[in-house]
Amino acid sequence: MQPSPEKKKKKKKKTSSSPHKKTEKQTKMVDVSDANIAQAYADVRNDSNPTTWLVLHYVSNGKVGLQSTGTGNYQEFVREFDDKKAQFGYFRVTTGDSESKRAKFLFVSWVGTNVGSLAKAKVSVHKAKIKEVIREYAAEVHAEEREELNEDTVTDKIVKSGGANYGSGKRD
Repeated sequence: MQPSPEKKKKKKKKTSSSPHKKTEKQTKMVDVSDANIAQAYADVRNDSNPTTWLVLHYVSNGKVGLQSTGTGNYQEFVREFDDKKAQFGYFRVTTGDSESKRAKFLFVSWVGTNVGSLAKAKVSVHKAKIKEVIREYAAEVHAEEREELNEDTVTDKIVKSGGANYGSGKRD
């Protein structure tokens, strides 16, 4: 008995060119292999190095590089963020009282107000890869407006993240 024509149909083989299969380029994370990034991070963390901050930026579509470092204060650090860019920053803050000084660190992801929606979306995905290099921080801020980087607010967040904050013991 011959199989009916309906049964003769062969199953189509699935090809690897499925529109749902991600290509290597689509799944590739951002490249943060620039040795200058790791060195700047080590410098900011080093108590005997005067470097207090670093800022990273996109040097190409899939690569992040070191934009700048500095030895200045928080205002100098914040001035590095550009409303036309997506960037990442790391800042050293000294907390504590006269009896005990501690270095705490702030991680910032910045998406300027003039950054397109696709670039904004990439920041949230790429942040995980950046955190493989910038691993230790007491507080994290994601900012899209300068007001979100207010020094008092950020400093308070860092101090609270440190647990006990006894101050000088003097009452107002």
